[in-house]
Amino acid sequence: MAETMNIVEEIRNRVILGEYNVKNVHTSDYPGNYPGYDDTWDMQTFQKNFRIDVVHLDESTMEFDMVGIDAAIANAFRRILLAEVPTMAIEKVFIYNNTSIVQDEVLAHRLGLVPIKADPRLFEYRSTGEDSAEEEGSEIDTIQLQLKIKCSRNPRASKDSADPRELYLNHMVYSSDIKWVPIGNQADVFADSVIAPVHDDILIAQLRPGQELDVIMHCVKGIGQDHAKFSPVATASYRLLPDITLLEPVEGERAERLKRCFSRGVIDIQDVDGKKVAKVVDSRLDTCSREFLRHDDLKNAVKLARFRDHFIFTVESTGILPPDVLVTEAIKVLMVKCQRFLNELDSTDLQ
Repeated sequence: MAETMNIVEEIRNRVILGEYNVKNVHTSDYPGNYPGYDDTWDMQTFQKNFRIDVVHLDESTMEFDMVGIDAAIANAFRRILLAEVPTMAIEKVFIYNNTSIVQDEVLAHRLGLVPIKADPRLFEYRSTGEDSAEEEGSEIDTIQLQLKIKCSRNPRASKDSADPRELYLNHMVYSSDIKWVPIGNQADVFADSVIAPVHDDILIAQLRPGQELDVIMHCVKGIGQDHAKFSPVATASYRLLPDITLLEPVEGERAERLKRCFSRGVIDIQDVDGKKVAKVVDSRLDTCSREFLRHDDLKNAVKLARFRDHFIFTVESTGILPPDVLVTEAIKVLMVKCQRFLNELDSTDLQ
């Protein structure tokens, strides 16, 4: 009976990575599926099991564990991070002069993909009507940027030099050349935070003497669902926490080979009574490559699985907003979606 319960627990809680297949990939813990288990959803049980543990946080990246949820919710959260957290990005490009070799369309596209450091929570969405399309933006929904630069010869350059960096002035156009032009009272509102590109070293174009760029850009609020330039993350992904179990003692040369089959730091070699014995130290670091299955004398010594409800999230921000703020905003978007769904259910019941 105990063995049967262990098998059921494994089916419910683990995804098994075999040599030729992956088992238990589907969620099966729904009410009535397993005798003796009450899988009815309960708020108190969910609050008890659910948790978020922040593992790493810096200016651009965040790694955290989300435990106690279904894959559908985790994936919804990932998709919201990618496509539904709003940011500010260049939407309209007014080219007054472009004598570079870069075509107007290509230049506009390159400018649109430059991430702009501006808090989208302080701006409103631009209305999308036909009348508003012809109107100029206001201080509450638009950021105006300018790129005005001209290349010329360096009078102090050596006659024998062939290096463009010495021969020319302003021959490389970088994102640092994009300047913010405040609209209305924006200079006062954003006095403590200058609006500018996130990175100063993004190459936009190359010029030669006599060539110049004179461009005005309008940034608006949008989401990645409309265009990738509005996506606030460079990447947002998750993976299930690995679970590595040694089914038998692995010693000597086998232990050394087993260590090399996994990512660095997963398996360690310990000295036990004068013998080298393999031990699982940190399964979290494993990429689940299943390299050990290539060795006939190791494939039956290791059991590789993943925890079904333990998601390791990695969020890398483009720099527009800190990653912890992006996670908070994604949770708010998910809450709004849930509330909208509940409101729709209530309105349906009334009808």
